[in-house]
Amino acid sequence: MTIARLQRLLVFALLGVAVVWVGLAVAHDRPVLAVFGVLVPLVGHGAVLGAEFVLLARVNRRDPAPRATAPELVHAWLAETWTALVVFGWRQPFRAAAVPDHLPADMRGRRGVLLVHGFVCNRGVWNPWLRRLRAAGVPCVAVNLEPPFGRIEDYAPIVDAGMRRLAEATGVAPLVVAHSMGGLAVREWLAQTQGRQPVHAVITIGTPHHGTWLARLAFSPNGRQMRLAGPWVDELARREPAPRPPFVCFHGACDNIVFPASTATLPGADNRHLAGIAHVDMAYDDAVFDEAMRRLREPVAASSSTASGSTAGSAAASTPASP
Repeated sequence: MTIARLQRLLVFALLGVAVVWVGLAVAHDRPVLAVFGVLVPLVGHGAVLGAEFVLLARVNRRDPAPRATAPELVHAWLAETWTALVVFGWRQPFRAAAVPDHLPADMRGRRGVLLVHGFVCNRGVWNPWLRRLRAAGVPCVAVNLEPPFGRIEDYAPIVDAGMRRLAEATGVAPLVVAHSMGGLAVREWLAQTQGRQPVHAVITIGTPHHGTWLARLAFSPNGRQMRLAGPWVDELARREPAPRPPFVCFHGACDNIVFPASTATLPGADNRHLAGIAHVDMAYDDAVFDEAMRRLREPVAASSSTASGSTAGSAAASTPASP
């Protein structure tokens, strides 16, 4: 079953419970209980996210990444509560196919973007990106990593198919933008292909490169693979090609899914801290989109050697990670 279908069922189930609750409350002349029935799912959603923020604040105390202030945590929690409702309650279950890939016939010689989503997500999470990229005339493909609860190594062929579609349509090594687990799927693809497919650069957003504390609660194979300093992420690092393509790793001390914060960095990458922004919200931060557009504007000739996993100037841009 796809994530879209699962999330649609969840939305309809919650709506059904709310309607029944409100109906019973009104029938028994209990208006306060009717309001309570509508608010319980929303309050419960916010409470679960709030618990994640309490955990990340405790776990991040010993992390070398910048510490989040209390106002930053509160702001990030409120923003993430709304963003997660929109993404998991609307974009992914009902609008996953609303914005198609953009590969018109006249895109030869123009660099494209491959968008790779994260855990329990689908391509619908990228709808705002797809609209902005289409408006800018950028070739773009957003993949669906299915099955949603499989193993990360099984997503490599999906990444490969997306990369080939872009490369064949444009003739140019694509840029990759990956959120959360999607960054691990991209690195797994790099390990399996050993750099044979040209890549201009990879931007990861809140990717648990070294795992995440929260994965100790995971039940699925791909969730367990993301355990903090776990055997799977350690083995992935040993299997990757050397050198890697240039990586830009966005991470943050308000990330409520990937923490400690520095687990979302990589040695030798351009590691950039986003202050006061939570996990899903990171994908929509202007700093991330602006970096993608900057990479897209780099001269095509400068990346003609990306098959070897390098582009001009990447070494000067890299900064050491401190996981």
